[in-house]
Amino acid sequence: MDFDVLIIGGGVAGMSAALVLGSAKKKPFAIDKKIGILMHQKSSALNGALFNNVLGIAPGTTGKELLENGRKQLTETYPHVHQIANEKVTSVQPIDGGFEIMTNKSSFCSRIVVVAVGPSNLFNIKGLEQYIEPHKNLPARKQRIQLKNTNHKVSENLYVSGVLAGWRSQFATAAGSGAHVATDILTLWNGGQTAMVHDSEPKD
Repeated sequence: MDFDVLIIGGGVAGMSAALVLGSAKKKPFAIDKKIGILMHQKSSALNGALFNNVLGIAPGTTGKELLENGRKQLTETYPHVHQIANEKVTSVQPIDGGFEIMTNKSSFCSRIVVVAVGPSNLFNIKGLEQYIEPHKNLPARKQRIQLKNTNHKVSENLYVSGVLAGWRSQFATAAGSGAHVATDILTLWNGGQTAMVHDSEPKD
C-alpha cells in the first residue's frame, strides 16, 4: 500500500483532517502511518470566499489566502504528510486490503480513503456513484449532493467529510467535520480506544 490513509480534496475539510492526522506522528499507534492528501483545489468553494465570522481568522481574510496558508501550515508543521498537487481523482475502487485511487495522472493504493471534495452535482468519481443522494441540509434549488454515510462512514475504511458528508457549507462546520473523521481514524489505529491530539504550552 502507498498509504495508510489518503485524503481526496485539499479544501477546509480535507486539510483539517490532514492536520489532525499529521499531528499524531509521535503517538505509538500512528508513528509509522503513511498519510497522503490529494490537494486538488481548483474547484474549491473557498476560491471565492471572504471570511469575517470565523474564530481565529482575521476578518477580511480571503478563501484563496486560507488555501495557501493551509498548504503552507501542513508543509511546515507536518512535512511527513505527503501532498499530491495538480491531480484530480477519477476513480476509487475497492481492492484487497483497501482501495485503488486513480487520478488523471497516476494511481495510488490506500488502506483508508477520506473523500473531502465539494458537493457539486457534477461529482463524477467512478466507484462512488452508488452512494450519491440529494443533499439534506442545503436548498434543493442548489442541486447539491452528499454521499450516504453514518457518522461520516460510507463503508468499511471509506469516509466522507465536509459538506459532501451532509453538513451545511459553513467554514467552521466543514473544518470540524474533517477533524472528526481524523479522530475516528486515530481511534481505529489505537485499537478502538478514543484518540485525540492536543498540544499544550510548556510549563515553566
